[in-house]
Amino acid sequence: MTDPQPTHPTGAEPAAEPPLFSTLPLDPKLLRAVADSGYTAMTPIQAKAIPIVLAGRDVMGAAQTGTGKTAAFTIPLLQKMLRHENASMSPARHPVRALVLAPTRELADQVAENVKKYAKQTQLRSAVVFGGIDMKPQTLQLKAGVEVLIATPGRLLDHIEAKNAVLNQVEYVVLDEADRMLDIGFLPDLQRILSYLPKARQTLLFSATFSPEIKKLAASYLQDPVLVEVARPNATASTVEQRFYSTTDDDKRAFIRQQVKARDIRQAIVFVNSKLGAARLARSFERDGLRTQALHGDKSQDERLKALAAFKAGEVDLLVATDVAARGLDIADLPAVFNFDVPFNAEDYVHRIGRTGRAGASGLAITLVTRDDARLVADIEKLIKKKIELEPAELDDERPRRRDRDERPRARDDEAPRSERPERAERTERAERSAPPPRATPRLPADPIFDKPYEPTAASDAPPAWESARAPAPAPRAVSPNIRPKRKVGALLGGNR
Repeated sequence: MTDPQPTHPTGAEPAAEPPLFSTLPLDPKLLRAVADSGYTAMTPIQAKAIPIVLAGRDVMGAAQTGTGKTAAFTIPLLQKMLRHENASMSPARHPVRALVLAPTRELADQVAENVKKYAKQTQLRSAVVFGGIDMKPQTLQLKAGVEVLIATPGRLLDHIEAKNAVLNQVEYVVLDEADRMLDIGFLPDLQRILSYLPKARQTLLFSATFSPEIKKLAASYLQDPVLVEVARPNATASTVEQRFYSTTDDDKRAFIRQQVKARDIRQAIVFVNSKLGAARLARSFERDGLRTQALHGDKSQDERLKALAAFKAGEVDLLVATDVAARGLDIADLPAVFNFDVPFNAEDYVHRIGRTGRAGASGLAITLVTRDDARLVADIEKLIKKKIELEPAELDDERPRRRDRDERPRARDDEAPRSERPERAERTERAERSAPPPRATPRLPADPIFDKPYEPTAASDAPPAWESARAPAPAPRAVSPNIRPKRKVGALLGGNR
């Protein structure tokens, strides 16, 4: 006996239920790992991309950040590699079969965490390699054999040149956030890495934005790809409230403090454009009493990982970061993001605000705009195809401000306001009365000889002693007969010949 189907009023359509992972042809071990992670329903990008990847097609996936792109390629690739699963200890039985390339260390580490989480019920091995740390532990992992390798391009090339990584059995390649890799100049490295791979492979390209350069790259290395878009390219998530405030550089820090207090924001990421600016701003917020960490490219990888771990654990209130934190960081329930500086690249704005409002949660993105940021804001408007309304940033506290030249106090009494002149004159009179009398200069005793004027004498007309004592001129020496006399020549100007 079947259950009766629910009925709906005439003209009413039932709400579309998101598809479940259990409806996919996945191994029970993967389904258990997904359920242990707390996921039951698929996001739109996952529902569209996973079946295509399972079918063996190349994919170009476009979706906003925070919509589950990592699981959209990780889960189907693990499913396809289960046929190679084995418990052998021999490294030869565990060659690299799936290669995931990421632009930043943080994103590579984030993908590696997801791979381990979904593959924990299987015998598949995974490893992550990126720069900034010692190569020896990474080398030991690679020598032991891994099926899934997550890497940044530069460090992967180091291992290839050291013959630590052999890629001749790679079957699946993923370019995650490929537009970012092109932005930071990884195209030559990508081309070198792809040249080491077999021609027969499945290639997946996932990103939140698709530029013409990305489409050109896909045309070169993807075979008849399927374009999967769950939203308009370069669109921002609808769950993120975007606010733009007009302010000055001097008021930015105070305005962020005010917003954190007024909105009761527990944690937030503050994005800046420079490494030096991130370090300085973090120290300033620390002096304001906020638990703050800085995250930028000049920090060692160990420092960056510790800062991220502290932020995810709730031990840090504000994470002041450059765009190294704009992609791939999955921080659960992050309530807000502040753009202390408007990003130079409009596409980075999409990624920055994508750190909040993830997995359907609501988020807040506040961007502080100065007079010099008009062109950058116009680029963001053009990219997201949405009119940006600037709001004035009003500060509640009255802080002493630097006076302009016209506002400085006047120094002259005759230029002072009439009401101030008697008071100033009275202050001057009191100061003169309280001043000590001037000290008199002491007089020296008179000296009749020293004070007598000069009187010339007869001896003063005599020649000086040194002239009278001058020695007589010596007599001319006799000329040797062997020396011929000089010939007289005519002077240049009428002299004797």
